Amino acid sequence: MGDATARAKRHYAALGDFSDLVDLAERHGWFGWRRDDAPVGGRARWATAARQALGPRSGDLEYPISVRTERRFRRGGIDGEVVSWDVGFGPRSVAFVLRPAGEDGPLPGVVALHCHGGFKYYGKEKIADGPDGAPPEVAAVRDQLYGGVAYANLLAEQGYVVLVPDAFGFGSRRVSIAGVDEHDVAGYNAAAVAHEHVVEKHCRLLGTSFGALVAREDRIAAAYLQRRSDVAAGGVGCIGLSGGGFRAGALHATCPSIVASVVVAMMSSYGGLVDDHVARHTWMLYPDALPVSADWPEVVGSRTDIPLFVQYAARDELFSREGMDQADRILGYAFAADRRGGDYTGRFYPVPHCFDPAMQADAFSFLAEALGRRE
Repeated sequence: MGDATARAKRHYAALGDFSDLVDLAERHGWFGWRRDDAPVGGRARWATAARQALGPRSGDLEYPISVRTERRFRRGGIDGEVVSWDVGFGPRSVAFVLRPAGEDGPLPGVVALHCHGGFKYYGKEKIADGPDGAPPEVAAVRDQLYGGVAYANLLAEQGYVVLVPDAFGFGSRRVSIAGVDEHDVAGYNAAAVAHEHVVEKHCRLLGTSFGALVAREDRIAAAYLQRRSDVAAGGVGCIGLSGGGFRAGALHATCPSIVASVVVAMMSSYGGLVDDHVARHTWMLYPDALPVSADWPEVVGSRTDIPLFVQYAARDELFSREGMDQADRILGYAFAADRRGGDYTGRFYPVPHCFDPAMQADAFSFLAEALGRRE
């Protein structure tokens, strides 16, 4: 290994002989996060970083175009709608709206955000049952990540209007890939994961990023939910696991419609990812200009006026414990330093990467308190 080994402060298995690149980048200030516990700058700087990386941009769409109700249904204890809208480019975005059957009055609203999971053929169906139930292909995802349940439906049954939108690149918003059979779910999923870097390259050429477009469409969805007549005034909550946790964190930082957030198994310092935890993550987590200017927990911690609950999976194979612990400390610092009405709760669970029923119960209790759910 020679000179590189002698220069590197720390050897990274993923970088090998190039481990000293991290030290070079740190020495010259190429990135905006720190490898120690000291947060960089303060909330104003972090908020600027969040806005620059994730939006919103001045003059951009803030509410969906041409909203339509495509179908109404009753399933189990749920009254539901299939709604669609235009976000200004590409095919119409389709979402489920779920609420307790027979409930007429305004209820608190929650945006439930599906995961990435290397599964892009479907989006909302991974966490919600629509009029036709769950496609059989999502059963394995639910079993592995969600305790086998459609948690968005369970949340709605507890007294919420729950909106479950497809993210950019998933379900109704999935990207066509040349040579891939549109009816081959497994084939599409494999191709789409491998194709995500091409989507990111197109986004960069157009002055944006995959993560920024995902955040943009989620803000549009949250604005729609907030303005529904059956949703209580005062803002809505959001919740999501993994890629959905990125989406929840981005909404927390950038969306004024959001007043309470739950981020599940998607919180780490960037420094905690450098070694063996880069390759398996979606491009969402690396939006252009974000690592240059701030750390991921700093971006989420840029907004401290509303409550935030972060659930960490202590045995998470996608994150190092070092990175999760550092994120927990940074978020604790951010909320303690700026007491504007929001509280931060970070809780570690002895589980791998998932959102199991025990975690769901805690998250639902948090939302009930934060949103003032009617009993």
